[in-house]
Amino acid sequence: MAEKLKIIPLGGLDEIGKNITVLEYGKDMIVVDCGVGFPEEDMYGIDLVIPDFTYIQRNAEKLRGMFITHGHEDHIGSIPYAMQQFSCPIHGTAMTNGLIRLKLEEHGLAQKVKLVTHKPGDVVKAGCFSVEFIHVNHSIADAVCFAIKCPAGTVVFTGDFKIDPSSADGMMDLGRLGELGKKGVLALLADSTNVERPGYSPSETMVAGNLDRQFKDCDQRIIVTTFASNMHRIQAVLAAAHRYGRKVAVSGRSMENMLKVATELGYLNVPANTIVDLATVKSLPKNKVVIVSTGSQGENMSALYRMAFNTHKQVDIVSGDRIIISASAIPGNEKAVSRIINELYRKGADVVYEKSEGLHASGHACQEELKIIHALVKPKFFIPLHGEQRHLQIHAKLAKSMGMNPKRVLVGEIGSVFEISSRSCKIVDTAPSGKVFVDGTGVGDVGSVVLRDRKHLAQDGMIVVCLNLSSEDGGVISGPDIITRGFVYVKESEELMESLREVAMEAVERCQRKRIRDWSTIKSAIKNDLSGYLYKTTKRNPMILPVIMEI
Repeated sequence: MAEKLKIIPLGGLDEIGKNITVLEYGKDMIVVDCGVGFPEEDMYGIDLVIPDFTYIQRNAEKLRGMFITHGHEDHIGSIPYAMQQFSCPIHGTAMTNGLIRLKLEEHGLAQKVKLVTHKPGDVVKAGCFSVEFIHVNHSIADAVCFAIKCPAGTVVFTGDFKIDPSSADGMMDLGRLGELGKKGVLALLADSTNVERPGYSPSETMVAGNLDRQFKDCDQRIIVTTFASNMHRIQAVLAAAHRYGRKVAVSGRSMENMLKVATELGYLNVPANTIVDLATVKSLPKNKVVIVSTGSQGENMSALYRMAFNTHKQVDIVSGDRIIISASAIPGNEKAVSRIINELYRKGADVVYEKSEGLHASGHACQEELKIIHALVKPKFFIPLHGEQRHLQIHAKLAKSMGMNPKRVLVGEIGSVFEISSRSCKIVDTAPSGKVFVDGTGVGDVGSVVLRDRKHLAQDGMIVVCLNLSSEDGGVISGPDIITRGFVYVKESEELMESLREVAMEAVERCQRKRIRDWSTIKSAIKNDLSGYLYKTTKRNPMILPVIMEI
């Protein structure tokens, strides 16, 4: 009986980010992308969210390679964590591999991981799979989609893309996708991020023209914030600055790294004598300065955030500064961006951010662009990727509107095992999947129980009850002492603190009368009595931690 192709999304479904997909046929397996997700508001203290690699680890002997579509964090950010758990060659374009190399160096893995660089048009053999690199447009240079061939057929994996006929690096290779469609495509796996938006995504050339207009009539200092990875946008800023006789300084680690990699690889053309050190800008006239900074998403430690809240060591926002936010807020970041904008206005800055100014163009395809891909590829089966549930469902509906048989359009979840043959595509199983939390240097040591405790502490605070018991007869030697954090202001709640001591003491004495010497039972009694009393008197439910010492 012929083998069937398995496609297993371990991330990127029902969420924005954390993109990773496994393709498996017989004794061979490849991975496409390996990204991170970013913590939600209730993930207290979490730095990053990475995929669960359990399925890949269990099948590591089948793994033939990892293929990366482009260098955004949600597609490469988990690679260092993955390479600590299993190993395989990583295949990407020059820009993508340059960014991956930086990440590997940060984790001390640069010498252990094999990076193989390719260009559009290259075909790579990986077991029974052959992977063809196809040029696409996106908001980062050197992005590609893949045509993945195996004995079951050809799978087109779009990655993140848009169709931009006037892109600086040339239009997406629609001709090649059309050729594949004519030969027959088994399945299309396509980006769903912008499927809610009708029409076409605006071109980067439009943004460049609008940026030029902001520079032309300004006689003050200009500060531009955008996604560090968008080299086309940064190139437009450098060109405008050079055109109007301004020097450019860069602030923010990710922006500096990106500039270094892009310049070394030739993806950024920096006009002579344009880039200056950030420390020198104070000595230059304000109308001769441009600062390019991180912070377009309101990140707490970003350069623009520190400028706005007076914690930046070298740049202070002053009245008259023109702040250009050349980005749109990622869903979930709206409040953080608004907070920065409000603070910039408070300092008298001229903030330019409205969509009507045309200062941002998405890197993701809108409905009409998606229809073009569906029409060219003509897949037998379709699986929407990269989006929350509404994006996936709307994309499925779009495919059906293009004439696809509804039975051949499948919406899955993280961990869904799609089994595809020339005749059928169905979900047959579920692979281990989910979210693994990175907190500092700890990976996976913070789970749902710890997060629940952190949420409890954040919402209700904590009460610690300390007392010393006699090792001879179990009598109370000292205490109970009540320590609180995040519950009430103790100096103004002395009466409540005294009542809590009495309740705790009563619980201990009740245990003594019953001749209970088991600490866990005494702790439970204290906790239950205090919890009931606090809810009755304050309608609050703080975390209660009894601490007993035996002397």
